[in-house]
Amino acid sequence: MNTSGFTYDLPAERIAQTPVEPRDASRLLDARTKRDHTFRDLPALLEPGDLVVVNSTRVRKARLHGRKRDTGGAVEALLLGVLADGSWEAMVRPARRIRVGTELDFDRMRATVLTDPEDGRVLLQLEGDGDIESLIADHGQVPLPPYITTTLDDPERYQTVYARDPGSAAAPTAGLHFTDRVLAGLAERGIALAEVDLEVGLGTFRPISTDRVEDHDMHVERYRVPEETAEAIAACRRRSGRVVAIGTTTVRTLETAASDDGRVSAGAGETKLYLLPGSRIRCVDLLVTNFHLPRSSLLVLLEAFMGPGWRDIYGEALTRGYRFLSFGDAMLCARTDRPA
Repeated sequence: MNTSGFTYDLPAERIAQTPVEPRDASRLLDARTKRDHTFRDLPALLEPGDLVVVNSTRVRKARLHGRKRDTGGAVEALLLGVLADGSWEAMVRPARRIRVGTELDFDRMRATVLTDPEDGRVLLQLEGDGDIESLIADHGQVPLPPYITTTLDDPERYQTVYARDPGSAAAPTAGLHFTDRVLAGLAERGIALAEVDLEVGLGTFRPISTDRVEDHDMHVERYRVPEETAEAIAACRRRSGRVVAIGTTTVRTLETAASDDGRVSAGAGETKLYLLPGSRIRCVDLLVTNFHLPRSSLLVLLEAFMGPGWRDIYGEALTRGYRFLSFGDAMLCARTDRPA
């Protein structure tokens, strides 16, 4: 399948640079009916007995500014995640003249470069005067996607209201629209809520660079499905409810953990799941998602979920003035092989 089929013209002015206030005032396009709504209408668009599943990951303040110890030259590191051996994967810039053994100072933290840069990525041994996660939270900055060029006054605006443990380099952006009012509305309508955790990596923003979609190398992300969530999905199935995934990261988590009969197993691990057109969707019935970058694996996932009709919906969204990408608006769509 040619990657050119997953591109479209996205004018720069349609890329949202700031979030709307309040969060649930963002727009929501129901792809099933092509009707316009606001996000606070979401409970009314679902049915009692449905189950909404969110990704409760928290964005780590992963952007660190420091200096090379030998020369004093300025350096920036974007921490992508901690590995099992305790080292950190990071993007560094300028990567020029960064080599194995280079020592970096970041406020109360020190880093030793363990690998030569590859596409700007290195492994770091990070040490500090105290707990590393606490030091990162105190001295780091929340990283924003590269297409957002403005400064965010309130860093919490790039976190969901239900965010828990830090671990992601980017937000699960479909969840940014939720407010306590929307969560209360779901509960009042008899719609249950469950959580998964997938640590979102920067690979989510990386365009597909291969000519064939199938040749794209999917990034690895860590995930966790709590026992309570697996049980909630099983209960949803028993009452003939629908599983509603908030964001593509939730889809990838649930489909990684799902068996052929749609049951989801609790547990943790890593996923490189790459859902392509023709892939069987085993668990998720409805998807709430933002509008994605051209040539991204997220568009490929969207076609796997709802079929080629996404192109028509994107055209409608552009015509109707919807805002795109992380701080933009959202859409609600149904799995192609299940009635809406």
